[in-house]
Amino acid sequence: MKTLLSKRIPFLITAAAGLLLFSGIASAHVTVKPATSAPGAWETYTIKIPSEKEVATTKVTLKVPENVDLKQYQPVPEWKVTTEKDASGKIKTITWSATGAGINAGEFQQFNFVAQNPDQDADVAWDAYQYYKDGSIVEWTGDEGADSPHSITKITVAESTEPADHGHDDTASTDNGAGADTSAQDQAAVPTQTPATADSGSSGVQTATLVASIAALLLSIVSLITSFTKRRQ
Repeated sequence: MKTLLSKRIPFLITAAAGLLLFSGIASAHVTVKPATSAPGAWETYTIKIPSEKEVATTKVTLKVPENVDLKQYQPVPEWKVTTEKDASGKIKTITWSATGAGINAGEFQQFNFVAQNPDQDADVAWDAYQYYKDGSIVEWTGDEGADSPHSITKITVAESTEPADHGHDDTASTDNGAGADTSAQDQAAVPTQTPATADSGSSGVQTATLVASIAALLLSIVSLITSFTKRRQ
């Protein structure tokens, strides 16, 4: 029995290692985050590109969904950015092309861009195309569960953790001194909230101390009664 088990151990180790390796490769997808955002928000998105092959990734093209308006992108050293627009001037695709070595095996790269979300709840699909140095292309355009799925961002009020950022115009905060007044009000509000928080914490500590004291008193009484009973016996 031990001999049979010892013979199977190397096989089991190899199988487990292979499973872990396959899982790592399978999970290395091109993704666009965040996965949820608010309707109408000017969201900062990040596309992450891992290199899954032994040759470098030299170019990535992202198709901008029809109901999303790409506004800005962040420049990255050794990468050239180009966009394709439709007749109305809306950006249809954005492409990052390597001017250096690209994304080598075992590496990843990420690019940031700002886009305005649709005004209504929607599931936004990000189709991406990954170009390798050997001429091969991986199309990240499949549905969830596919070998090369596209990323989905859920646009919804219910799941968004932060309010939509409609105030993308920085000058709006300083018009007629309104921004300064608002900031002053916000700063003034902080001290009024801090003591309340402190009082709440202090009250909690006092309550805990009182409970502990009562418990100790009860244990002392029980101990005293038990001792007195033993003496009488």
